[in-house]
Amino acid sequence: MDRLRAFEVFVAVVGQQGFARAADTLNTSPANVTRYIAELESHLGTRLLNRDSRKLSLTESGEALYERAKAVLDDVAEAEAITASSTLQARGRLRINAPLSFGIRHLAQLWPKFAKAYPEVELEIALIDRLVDIVEEGYDLAIRISRSGSQTHAARKLATSRNIACASPAYLRKHGRPRQPSDLSEHRRIGYTYNTGADDWIFTDTAGATHSVRVPCIMHTNNGDTARAAALAGMGVIWQPTFLIGDDLRAGRLLPLLPGYRMPDIDVLAVYPSRRHLSAKVRVMVDFLAAEFKGVAPWDRDDAAAPAAR
Repeated sequence: MDRLRAFEVFVAVVGQQGFARAADTLNTSPANVTRYIAELESHLGTRLLNRDSRKLSLTESGEALYERAKAVLDDVAEAEAITASSTLQARGRLRINAPLSFGIRHLAQLWPKFAKAYPEVELEIALIDRLVDIVEEGYDLAIRISRSGSQTHAARKLATSRNIACASPAYLRKHGRPRQPSDLSEHRRIGYTYNTGADDWIFTDTAGATHSVRVPCIMHTNNGDTARAAALAGMGVIWQPTFLIGDDLRAGRLLPLLPGYRMPDIDVLAVYPSRRHLSAKVRVMVDFLAAEFKGVAPWDRDDAAAPAAR
């Protein structure tokens, strides 16, 4: 049995939702399609398709094989394109993981532009705040927000975002304004779960000295927009990146705190398994994102989010 051809037939049957339509697509006979599916099921020792006279559906094993087989065929097609041409042609499915808030605010509007430039790339975007294992979970690329880069995978820096401690005007009228980091111990603070040491807030003064404040927060959340909403409602003090709160700082809905102190910046990274054998679809996406975020990032332009005394 030609397993690659069997995968091609199987994927076509699922995609066309029928043996006869798959046969037309593959320019073969329905009998050949039936034979390939039967041989594949026999080889794997499991049923892949449930079929009757009216409909066709995947078994659990069939669902697992379909995703893998489609990815294999995409990779083969890309390898053929690379071999046949001196220019790499980006094609096939591209699975991308990105943080929820950043993905909605700063990536969602870019996907149509990329799709227009690379119509043969099928985008699959998963917005998840937890740190995923891109190899184990089958992602081609991840967008990560990090202070320390990637220790285990290849990465390219796309942009930088500043972290700002801030609160709403209503909160500050009620509770007063901290003048130095230690004053935060008297304030209601909202922490971010995925930050290492969520209750440790670290500042650097103009002389380069580090100031660390550790006080339990009144609330923790694993989503930046949730922390932002709580701060806007006057619930407490937060620190969040300017890619999330830049507009609020510009509009005065949130006010930056502690002039003369700075929190560590964070980088926006494109992370992928390896620099070796980098596929065309990953390469063009990384180049595309790097070009979109070139220069001063949109959330920090005009220095609008810089801390200032009020």
